[in-house]
Amino acid sequence: METVHQTRNEITEGVIWKQLLLFFFPILLGTFFQQLYNTIDSVIVGQFVGKEALASVGGSSAQIVSLVVGFFTGLSSGAAVTIAQFVGARKEKNANAGLHNAYAIAAFGGIALTFVGILTAPFLLRLMNTPADIMGGSLIYLRIYFAGILFVLIYNMGSAILRATGDSKSPLYVLIICCIINIILDTVFVLVFHMGVAGVAVATLIAQAVSAVLVTLKLMRSRGMLLLSLRKIRFHGSLLKMQLRLGLPTGFESILFAITNIAIQASINTFGTDTTAAWSAYGKLDAVFWMVSTAFGISITTFVGQNYGAGKIDRVRRSTRVCLCMDLAVSFILVAALIVARSFLFRLFTTDETVIRIGSDMLMFITPWYIIYVFIEVLGGSLRGRGNVIVPVIITLIGVCLLRIIWLAGVMKISPTIHAIIFSYPVTWTITALAFIGYYLWMDRRRGQNPDGTVR
Repeated sequence: METVHQTRNEITEGVIWKQLLLFFFPILLGTFFQQLYNTIDSVIVGQFVGKEALASVGGSSAQIVSLVVGFFTGLSSGAAVTIAQFVGARKEKNANAGLHNAYAIAAFGGIALTFVGILTAPFLLRLMNTPADIMGGSLIYLRIYFAGILFVLIYNMGSAILRATGDSKSPLYVLIICCIINIILDTVFVLVFHMGVAGVAVATLIAQAVSAVLVTLKLMRSRGMLLLSLRKIRFHGSLLKMQLRLGLPTGFESILFAITNIAIQASINTFGTDTTAAWSAYGKLDAVFWMVSTAFGISITTFVGQNYGAGKIDRVRRSTRVCLCMDLAVSFILVAALIVARSFLFRLFTTDETVIRIGSDMLMFITPWYIIYVFIEVLGGSLRGRGNVIVPVIITLIGVCLLRIIWLAGVMKISPTIHAIIFSYPVTWTITALAFIGYYLWMDRRRGQNPDGTVR
């Protein structure tokens, strides 16, 4: 018989806009500090080692890391949705079993990826047309990163589980501590020991190991519905199927995004080191928007997951509308800020005027279109929170990934310019956003006809 707690759950009972903000801001700050890991790496090597090192840390190697981490972040979201629904329904036994199953997924995946990543790194870099003058640095960074990938997956899984219970503050505190460690070690390894790219890679590995340990200890000392025991970490057949059913589609969606970004990176690499370095720096500035959008996406997924589990369908609809309005407002402000401060921001990474000019031009061309992506993030997150993951992945596969690859194939033959290549982003975002809006409204009307909120 399930254990039932009668304590008030603010996510399912509190004021929607207030609870969304209270949940959103710790996630936003956490995402900021997580992004600061790689940003600090890029700033230090760009300023004190050179543009080749900047391109090594933030070019092809960053895209490969994004592909791998994105896939397991998707798996983590599957585990988080199931646990959030169990928490909303107050099913403690199932939630606790889901916790241990999720940790088993992270541990197994991390060990396997360590070996696969280290062995395939040279092949992956060559596949992306990585310039010869940054191949060595990129390979060093990538192999050291894969050596510590287990810690990355454990932290991501543990923090996703904490957020599923409504605790978005603990992952933030962990990231603040580890970001400080990373900054200190970056400085020491690069400026004192002159380790270059290897130095920032080792610093990141150590900081990520600390984050994995801290988030695991937090769950092991939990007094709430979820309590982690290392001896109980194992696969649970039915829960494994459930978490994979929800997590794999989102994970593959992340892979598809990463593959298209890799294709774009490979195209940009053909323009030389200056353009690769500019795209690398732009990727760090670009991440400012994505960390905000991702925080809203995580917030609405957990919020919807718990309310859907509690059977509060009207609250699911209202929270989605509120989150969409909030994300749109913040995105308008961010776009304006990035455009106004673009020159100053690029100078944080490099003093090379050619790199700054190319990067600023890229930013001006793409950032105004970020507003469109808000609909994809929020509506997709809301659908995932209800357990509806297949159709959003199909929409993303066709609207973003397939069309972007087709665009690139045509552009590289007809007009192989930087603008033509990166214009694939706004085109595919617009098509995908329209598809998400149409599908979400159609599903909402269906639920209006099914008051129990079931998806038939």
